[in-house]
Amino acid sequence: MLAADLGYVMEPLVALVVVGVLVLLLRWTFRRGHSVVAAPPRAGTERDYGLLVPVASPATFVEAELIRAALVEHGVRATLAPTTDGPRVLVFAEEARAARAVLKGPRRSP
Repeated sequence: MLAADLGYVMEPLVALVVVGVLVLLLRWTFRRGHSVVAAPPRAGTERDYGLLVPVASPATFVEAELIRAALVEHGVRATLAPTTDGPRVLVFAEEARAARAVLKGPRRSP
């Protein structure tokens, strides 16, 4: 009889403890400034990308993506970055010469 009475008391207490732990975890996860969730990226200048150097400064992101795809097709590792000056196509410094050669090469018609 005593065990059954204890069950009526312990089950709600265990549920409250579990909910309390979940509340604490969620508050820690979504706290501003100290969150484990990544902050939204901020745009920097073209010099803010470490080992990457700009090889193209297209006017639109569509044109930048076409240039990036052409470089990747030729085996050059390239990325598209939104900078404060507009979109830039960036490559590693050791691949910059090859990237510029690909960009100066003959253009294909679509």
